[in-house]
Amino acid sequence: MERIDAVAQLQRFRTARYACFGHRADALFELCDATRTAGVVASPAHLSLEPSHRRGWGSLYAALAQGGIDTAALRRLLVDHPLGAAPPIDAVDVSVWPRCDAEASPERGDYYHPSRHSAGQPMVAGWAYPWVGPLGLSGDSWTAPADVQRVHPTEHANRVAVAPIQRLVDARPTSGGVPRFVFDAGYAPLQLAEEWGDVRAAILVRRRRGRCFSAEPAPYSGLGRPQRHGQKFVCDDPETWPAPTDERNEDDGQYGAVRVRAWAGLHGKPGQRARRPPRAHKPVVPGTLILVEVSRLPGRTRTPQVLWLWWHGPGAPDLAIVWRAYGRRFDLAHPCRFLKQTRGWTTPRCRHPEQADRWTWLLVAASTHLRRARPAVADARLPWQQPQEPGRLTPYRVRQALPRLLVGLGTPAIPPKPCGRSPGRPRGRRAGPAPRHPALKKTA
Repeated sequence: MERIDAVAQLQRFRTARYACFGHRADALFELCDATRTAGVVASPAHLSLEPSHRRGWGSLYAALAQGGIDTAALRRLLVDHPLGAAPPIDAVDVSVWPRCDAEASPERGDYYHPSRHSAGQPMVAGWAYPWVGPLGLSGDSWTAPADVQRVHPTEHANRVAVAPIQRLVDARPTSGGVPRFVFDAGYAPLQLAEEWGDVRAAILVRRRRGRCFSAEPAPYSGLGRPQRHGQKFVCDDPETWPAPTDERNEDDGQYGAVRVRAWAGLHGKPGQRARRPPRAHKPVVPGTLILVEVSRLPGRTRTPQVLWLWWHGPGAPDLAIVWRAYGRRFDLAHPCRFLKQTRGWTTPRCRHPEQADRWTWLLVAASTHLRRARPAVADARLPWQQPQEPGRLTPYRVRQALPRLLVGLGTPAIPPKPCGRSPGRPRGRRAGPAPRHPALKKTA
């Protein structure tokens, strides 16, 4: 009975997803089905060979170039199928689509890349996509992205990250508690807090060691200029630490003895590069500084180091969840790696960024489709694979069993109609060289 209900829910999800496509909806829908059933994607043209893709390879490229996707409706559809965590915990991370040699591709920027180098520096030219995905406190590789938005090279990642968070908070019910969003140290927490505004959510950002904070100043005595900063808090100097406002000690199976301390009412000093009106005061954004200390690491190959976190949001942080939530932030790397290595996210050589946006949203919808199909499929293992329980199937094993399920589900896409052979480019007309677009830099 549970499997029948899962199949019915999956059928409704497919119908709602088809309604999110506009121009060339049938080609986009079949392309999305082909990305779920295919193995390692060598090129987009190979997806036209899948049985679920009934059209030619030309319609595939035309769908990416001219197709229409209602991203607002697709976002609402993804939010309606959460992982089930309450209150929700989401991670935000940026992944770069390298396009180093694509001089004809506009809106490229220079971004950091951990494994690729250009001119001896870990920098590549390409498109940056911040991914937002829900997390679970139990380690799981089924962290499907809920939102993605490309960052223009002239925009700041901290300002762009607030827009998808605002959309998620507005779309989710308010009865589930205060949502929490986890960021890495690459994001500036003070600038995030300034852009936060009245968003009903909390942020958790990792801070590097050696930072300095200030407490609230003493009450104004009426003489001289009022103080804006109180006692100094230096992370590397325990002598400057006052008594913590909250503390928790527990034993964990992976990390051993865990000690978490929190100091509320601390604020940092914003940098000079922030854009403000002339003669304007620097804003003071109070928050809670959290120190996490563990006795061992899961791999036990390195000496554990202290972890500094900064919390900003309504209410007080729950120390029992905060340190685990940041440890689960790296689960967002599983879907990104799966999309890159298996689904071929960065494989197409798109010239225009709008084509890359459509391809990215198709893969995001395909990831949610795989997660929704998990309870509806039976394990179709290969002879040399070990059997797995139905509730423990990995994304690869679900993708392996999905073609059998799609035969019974059918498709809302209209069958293709023969249209004859395209005449092609008129004889004697040349396309001409494409315009060149240099990679943009923020300092330019």
